[in-house]
Amino acid sequence: MQRHDHNLYPRRVKSDVRLPTAAHEAPPWAIAQIASDFKLLDVWRLPAQGGLDDFDTLLEIMASLDPANRGSRATRALFSLRHRLGRWFGWDDATRRRPIPGCTETTLTARLPEGLRGTATHPDMSSTSFTPLYRTDNEWAAELSNDTVHAVMHLAWIDEGEDRYRGQMGVYVRPRGRFGATYMAVIGPFRHLIVYPALMRQIERAWDARPA
Repeated sequence: MQRHDHNLYPRRVKSDVRLPTAAHEAPPWAIAQIASDFKLLDVWRLPAQGGLDDFDTLLEIMASLDPANRGSRATRALFSLRHRLGRWFGWDDATRRRPIPGCTETTLTARLPEGLRGTATHPDMSSTSFTPLYRTDNEWAAELSNDTVHAVMHLAWIDEGEDRYRGQMGVYVRPRGRFGATYMAVIGPFRHLIVYPALMRQIERAWDARPA
């Protein structure tokens, strides 16, 4: 596959940009059918631009992020509190298979079209709480399940024309009952004001530092 000269693309792009959900719902992503009963909760423009094949680099960067340990002091404090609560109340017990709220399925894997099954083998996400679902040339998705929510992180590589692409992230959720809905409402301001902006800055630094 042809590699692109990174100098053709800006290495500094504006981060911390939350987009309206319509910006992510317009393209015909596969996730729209797979998670049709999920709510698209957040959409963020990612500080990453490049050629078509640079999507691999974005995925590798996302797999390497560690906001719980390498984020801002406020972000680390929030993750520490969330992990402590998760341990106390067993919210994140990985041995439990929880049905998707409103369904009997415990994972979205069974909903994948035949052509998408087994496509998300790279990059390695074992260090995160997410389990990869599928990968195409311009989108990638992974799911997370705990006692508060069943969520999907969807990464897209948006074609802006003239062989220029940019990253975008959509977060789809199904809260787990009234408790899950209340939990998501409570943490909403912290996600938008602290967690996501800190994550965008980590992505931006990693993207700027990638090899030319």
